[in-house]
Amino acid sequence: MKELWINLPVKDLERSREFFSAVGFNVMEPGHAGNEMVGMVVGVHQVHVMLVLEERFKSYSLNALTDTNQSTEALFSISVDTKEELDETIGKVKQAGGFVFSEPAEQNGFYGAAFADMDGHRWNLLVM
Repeated sequence: MKELWINLPVKDLERSREFFSAVGFNVMEPGHAGNEMVGMVVGVHQVHVMLVLEERFKSYSLNALTDTNQSTEALFSISVDTKEELDETIGKVKQAGGFVFSEPAEQNGFYGAAFADMDGHRWNLLVM
């Protein structure tokens, strides 16, 4: 096994691309499936996250999608270097229209915060 690709269903690809770009994610240029999916590369280990329009996602997941207004499908945790970087990123999340459900604070021995993106996927930021 060489790489990890996480696929997330989204309702509006352009809106999601703009959100993650504004927050500071490395959003790749659209490829051959540019109107149905866009990729992001996260971190020094370069985890790939693909934002995929819901209909296309359902065509290969062969399962119903989670209603992120009712339940959490997963919590994606990302480490950052400093409290200042975390605070700045959370500020960008708010400006871009994301929902911060856990404000920056000391939690369980870590400084962290958490937010939901435009489609309700949950992200956790931690200073490690």
